[in-house]
Amino acid sequence: MIHLPRLALFSAFISSFALISCGNDTDDTPPLLGLVNASSGRAHELYQYAQTADQAGKSKKACALYKKMADRYPTAHDAAAARFRQAQLQEQLGKPLEAFTAYSDVVNRYQNSGLYSQALARENAIAEDAFAGRIKTGLIFSRNVDYSDMIKILETLRDSAPQSKNAARAQFRIAEIYQQHEKIPLAIKEYKKLVEDWPDDSQAHEAQYRTGMILLEEARKGNQDSGNLDRAREVFDDYLNFFPDKPRTAEVKKQLDLLKNQDVQRSLDVAKFYQRKGDIESARFYYQEVMKKHGSGSLHDQAKAALEKLK
Repeated sequence: MIHLPRLALFSAFISSFALISCGNDTDDTPPLLGLVNASSGRAHELYQYAQTADQAGKSKKACALYKKMADRYPTAHDAAAARFRQAQLQEQLGKPLEAFTAYSDVVNRYQNSGLYSQALARENAIAEDAFAGRIKTGLIFSRNVDYSDMIKILETLRDSAPQSKNAARAQFRIAEIYQQHEKIPLAIKEYKKLVEDWPDDSQAHEAQYRTGMILLEEARKGNQDSGNLDRAREVFDDYLNFFPDKPRTAEVKKQLDLLKNQDVQRSLDVAKFYQRKGDIESARFYYQEVMKKHGSGSLHDQAKAALEKLK
């Protein structure tokens, strides 16, 4: 289960999206002339100021300057490098949540940059640390945090690089969180998305299996019993078709056998119902259906004995 403090940590992630901070050591920041459309020369000049502060060990000042440069001149030649270095400094300054947002900006805005792969790796590493509770901050977290905060950060990871393994892992966790919070339709939807969008991922078969088991559990709870059983059967059949050699194969076959027995038992119960009502033809029909579905076993024997009495 996901512990509440960890959920709160992801809430901090979301709040960090609104502001990428670097500290307050910006008193001697040089004045900026012009706005977003200023010349590339001004952008480069600001980038050089940031580098000078960086090389002098003034991390907070350098971080703030890199941020200003990337914010004001996002299309400048050095913008990707400025944003990436801003993120690195934020990590060094103990602000991993803000760094995540800056790395995400590199991943989303500068995909052709030589820094893309590094930014994606750091983005994922920070999210992993947060999910595992390894990030320490000075904030005091509330325990009443909505799980949707975690969903948002995982969606950001997934959408940053949809063809990567990280995207599939994030998608699986999204489905898991919905399942843990008993948002059953959403959990099924997200597991299905994983199977459809990342069918070759190592977790796709597990997503398929969990979908079937969720439907079985819903049927046991009485939620649209017959419909959920039929859907579970389809999901498990698809598992055997698409993932025949995966670890869950034996368990899936077992569940399909149980479903088959449930179907036969249902037919037997219907036959007995009609027999009690005196509708012999309908009773005979369902007893014969039981025998067709089960060539042997106790249910088959019960149906056979009942038919003999009806004759």
